[in-house]
Amino acid sequence: MSKETRRKALKKLTLSALGLPLASQSLFGKEDANNHKTLIQRPFGNSDFDKPITAITLGAGSRGNVYGDYGVKFPNELDVIGVAEPIAIRNERYTKKHNIDSNNRFKTWEDVFKRPKFADAVIITTPDNLHYGPCMKALQMGYDVLLEKPIAPTEKECRDILAMAQKTGRIVAVCHVLRYAPYFVKLREMIQSGVIGELISVQHFEPIEHVHMSHSFVRGNWHNSKQTTPIILAKSCHDLDILRWMIGKPSKQITAFGDLKWFRKENAPQGSTARCTDGCAVESQCPYSALKIYYRDRERNYVFDMPEDKSKHPEFIMEQLRTTNYGRCVYRMENDQPDHYITSIQFEDNVTASFSMEAFTSYHGRRTRIMGSMGDIVGDMETFVHTDFLTRKSTTWDVKVNDVKDYEASGHGGGDWALAGDFVKAVKAKNPKLLTSAIEASIESHLMGFAAEKSRLNKTVEAVTI
Repeated sequence: MSKETRRKALKKLTLSALGLPLASQSLFGKEDANNHKTLIQRPFGNSDFDKPITAITLGAGSRGNVYGDYGVKFPNELDVIGVAEPIAIRNERYTKKHNIDSNNRFKTWEDVFKRPKFADAVIITTPDNLHYGPCMKALQMGYDVLLEKPIAPTEKECRDILAMAQKTGRIVAVCHVLRYAPYFVKLREMIQSGVIGELISVQHFEPIEHVHMSHSFVRGNWHNSKQTTPIILAKSCHDLDILRWMIGKPSKQITAFGDLKWFRKENAPQGSTARCTDGCAVESQCPYSALKIYYRDRERNYVFDMPEDKSKHPEFIMEQLRTTNYGRCVYRMENDQPDHYITSIQFEDNVTASFSMEAFTSYHGRRTRIMGSMGDIVGDMETFVHTDFLTRKSTTWDVKVNDVKDYEASGHGGGDWALAGDFVKAVKAKNPKLLTSAIEASIESHLMGFAAEKSRLNKTVEAVTI
């Protein structure tokens, strides 16, 4: 690559040249004299709306609060006017937070659609197996939709939602929030610009972190793939999607390996009991002890819908550990999700990618290695280093999202509220092109995931058919 060609490639690292949507505004930052650059999360909110879009949230759990809180912070953009939530305390708290009229409080998503359309959009953050029904009904009634991933538990249902969105002309924004994180936005921009030459291959790694795995995929709501979705979709459709988005070429075939190796009954230590509260002889030596995680360290207790009175927390937590799956031994659950999973993917033009999802790490945060003919990039969502093969110059980029005070804003590397902001702008403008994760673009990662799971179970190489 000549110096002139390289200069032209560098010029392509601009918003206008790439035609990137609003998410790419996160790329502007600072540079010092030591080849050290900083990406700063773009500001959220403060759009010049004459009035906010209105939305109804279906599912007032963790993700429903993340997206709903965007409206609390920026009421001129988003007004959440309705909620459907069967858990009473969640319904009550969400209603109070958003000052929702009593007539717009519902127990189930079905109840919402017994009324004529009364908002601009629906935010679907129900459990995975309850995405399809409300999404299809919302589209039929003329709502735009912000849909938590995965789109739906089966390939047919995913394709049905896509067809319904196209038929009705409504927006379906899939919550592939990593597309909006400054780290991945910049990596994609650099790949597409040609700064690293011809893209050859990508290695991508998702360390789930051992306690997170035990919490969500052994004890938690996603422990059984048949009742929810396979872990490659429930956890890692983000990663398949971000690979497809960064590479910018269709996937052609995929193969996968992995299984449930450790969290099994035969690995239960001698002296362990059905529950950590049952006098387990090895509880103090177990890194997965529910007493340690939830009671002594007070971690991840958001799943318990804790009472406002903190003096009641100790006994409340103990009662949860005595009665719910969160207190059960991790070796004695009905879990079937793999705790390690690897895939190899071939994209168009013989670009290859490998993806590894691993439970047994002490850390979290995705890692990426990008190999091009003229340079490479190595990163971990907090920093990345670009090395130019010709000049041997290395440039380090820091990704700053923790300057945003709101936890929800900085979630998923800054992607959560960037997505929420772009969604309200797209609905306001009636323009899905303001989103990078509209369903037309996002569905391919799910098709890759279904093919990967088929490959893993059948020990085959599977074609990805769009």
